[in-house]
Amino acid sequence: MKQIYGNYTEEDFKVWKLLYERQIQNLPAAASKAHLKGLEKCNFIADEIPHFEDTNEILHKETGWRLAVVPGIVPDYTFFELMSNRRFPATTWLRKMKELDYLEEPDMFHDVFAHVPLLTNQSFVNFLEEISKIGLQYVGNDYAIELLARVYWFSVEFGLIRENGELRIYGAGILSSAGETKFCLTDEPPHYEFEVREIMSKSFRKDVFQDRYYVIDSYEQLYSSIPEIKEVIAEMVSGGEPVVA
Repeated sequence: MKQIYGNYTEEDFKVWKLLYERQIQNLPAAASKAHLKGLEKCNFIADEIPHFEDTNEILHKETGWRLAVVPGIVPDYTFFELMSNRRFPATTWLRKMKELDYLEEPDMFHDVFAHVPLLTNQSFVNFLEEISKIGLQYVGNDYAIELLARVYWFSVEFGLIRENGELRIYGAGILSSAGETKFCLTDEPPHYEFEVREIMSKSFRKDVFQDRYYVIDSYEQLYSSIPEIKEVIAEMVSGGEPVVA
């Protein structure tokens, strides 16, 4: 599949512009430094939907990654196989005006505006590549994939990072939501240190703001957690421990 730029409608450009302008105002005081730096490198602007060919040139130069066009949520094997080969699955369609504030399935704004900037950070993409290799080992084992999905959810999608003593956002699920961007940094939801075994014991919901967030100190910490992720999944799968909420 490929991005067919000529298929974008006037509404698509309006949606991108509205979402971009609304969220870009929140990011300087909320997003991680790596995400902000990545946004600059990717040259995203409000008036133009990103061209994947241009974005791929930038990503490949920075970290060796590229975008792979997908129609939507893909099967586990496809998802892990792509990322283990440094290709991030991304949709090319945009939500409708009536769906600005909530969308059940990730669209291009989520995949590109929220995810892509961090693909310029080497430690972060190293984590993505290695966690995907783990996923490939367990495709077909729903129990193991659920454990891995929880790590991915509470880091790549809804993770926070501590920078200069302040909480900042790197999770794309938050960065594509103006409401959750503000909510997650307040004192209302609890914030916990990033601990693999603890995260694997917690379920999550997709239709509400998260009721907890896990905090890392660096992207190197994420990458260095890979051996523990492998160990805990292997232990829990072989021991038959239940996946608890």
